[in-house]
Amino acid sequence: MEAHDYTLWTDGRQCGEPMIPWEFIDKAQVPGNGGELRLYKRGKEFSIRVDGHELMNSSRHGSEDALAELACDRIAGRIGTRVLVGGLGMGFTVAAALKRLGGDSRVIVAELVPEVIEWNRGPLSDLAGNPVRDRRVTLLAADVAEIIRAGRRVYDAILLDVDNGPEGLTRKDNDRLYSGTDCKQLCMLCGREVFSPYGLRLPMRGSPIG
Repeated sequence: MEAHDYTLWTDGRQCGEPMIPWEFIDKAQVPGNGGELRLYKRGKEFSIRVDGHELMNSSRHGSEDALAELACDRIAGRIGTRVLVGGLGMGFTVAAALKRLGGDSRVIVAELVPEVIEWNRGPLSDLAGNPVRDRRVTLLAADVAEIIRAGRRVYDAILLDVDNGPEGLTRKDNDRLYSGTDCKQLCMLCGREVFSPYGLRLPMRGSPIG
């Protein structure tokens, strides 16, 4: 009798069907002192992992959606809204933000890993409706912390989606976004120079909101 791995599925397949193996697609090195990102595909499902840990999965993006909804529902009625998103991921946060913002809004996305931008233009493009092609989106291959610190633009909201919890998983330098002196400095900038009147700063997905 042939042996198979079996699992419980949530995407419509029947229990007892053989598990589809993950297919390796591409890899990318996180700049600085980061790890290696690896992109995998299994059927219509995609996974991005860093050093063996799953960072995100295309079948589970409720927290990304909620992050954008919480911010953009509060600022959707403003004219010329500007939103900064730290971390492109698979595009779900950006897509959710675009659904709630007007045609004159601007969404600036800072993604540290250039290959992630290319993945969103290629194999991941259809997952969230290809938000990177929206005319309201500006993609920057840059560190979001440096963009905030530069304070050259004013935003109505800043959404940090660079890890999958309030600690630096993709690279240790991301810890500065969540704790310590650098975090305090960023928060001061958020309060004085980076935000437009009544702007708000939101933590990234997976962290408590307070």
